[in-house]
Amino acid sequence: MIASQFRFHGHGSLRYLFKNAQAIRSRHVTVKYIKNPHRKKSRFAVVVSKKVHKSAVGRNRMRRRLYEIVRNEQVRFDGIYDVAIIVTSAEVISVEHADLKRAIREVFTRAGMYNSL
Repeated sequence: MIASQFRFHGHGSLRYLFKNAQAIRSRHVTVKYIKNPHRKKSRFAVVVSKKVHKSAVGRNRMRRRLYEIVRNEQVRFDGIYDVAIIVTSAEVISVEHADLKRAIREVFTRAGMYNSL
């Protein structure tokens, strides 16, 4: 799980993100992101709808898996971003961790959020 300082607090900033951010889609997720120079650290949210998975246990498992990937990947970010990862497929709960990590890295790379390491 990522630390509280890297999460969104309240609905106002998430509403702004959903309205003004750019979106990149992949097979399992949609990533909405926007650069935020007013903050010192990036913020992340993972959204899993009841339409994707009915069980709260399953939705929370998907959320935890994605937060863990983001926690490890955020050191590679080039700049400060507000990022929302929206799960669009129930397969996220059962796909291999390496494949899910590769998919998230690909989306972040296409968005131009990574620096050149």
